[in-house]
Amino acid sequence: MRRILFVALVSSLLGCSSEDLLRRTPGPGTDPGVEGVFDPAATVGGTENTFHHPAGIDGVRVAAAREVLERMEEEGPPAYRARVHGCRKMRYGTIGRVLDGLGVNVGADTPSEAGRMYRSADQALGVANYAARIPETAELTTASASRLFDILVVAAPEIIANVESEERCRIGERGVRLFDASGHCTEEGLTCLLGEPASEAHVGLCAQIVERASSPEQGQVLAVASILAAMATCE
Repeated sequence: MRRILFVALVSSLLGCSSEDLLRRTPGPGTDPGVEGVFDPAATVGGTENTFHHPAGIDGVRVAAAREVLERMEEEGPPAYRARVHGCRKMRYGTIGRVLDGLGVNVGADTPSEAGRMYRSADQALGVANYAARIPETAELTTASASRLFDILVVAAPEIIANVESEERCRIGERGVRLFDASGHCTEEGLTCLLGEPASEAHVGLCAQIVERASSPEQGQVLAVASILAAMATCE
């Protein structure tokens, strides 16, 4: 059936002379479906009828392609930059699982413990209200960020004490520690804390926070809380 239709179509085309085809092809200004006269010259690009593309990226003027390449090498490709800088708030349930995986007792009943603070901060952290058909918030607010940081500061001593025994922080039969016997930050411990390979910058930042604190103990707490907060907010 298809072959018959194809042969019929070819035959009908061959039956038309080139003069007939030219006669049936509308020229400039003769398109029957368009009112008025069509002028092809009106579609030629110019300053009055084309979109202006600024000579810059993200509002920053770029003088050469080499500068664009250097920015991409430093900040990553556009898709990665968009994902990082468009990071959403960590979900309430995810925060609980992260704390639990680092050795925090999320079921604690003492008001001063991180687990109790976490469970009582569901509204501040933007948890979903299913009865009112309100989804969980996707962006950090001032209240949710402040509450999250408070929880991480309170949870830091518990994390430092228990992280070595957690399954996610074990290398073979050995558990990693966030700080060595001398109180220095360890790369293995920070890798477990972040969930990705820690860099020299992470270790240096951790050491800087510990050194600037009023005591080594407070410095370790602030270092753990700060690094966790940065991880949770994509900073």
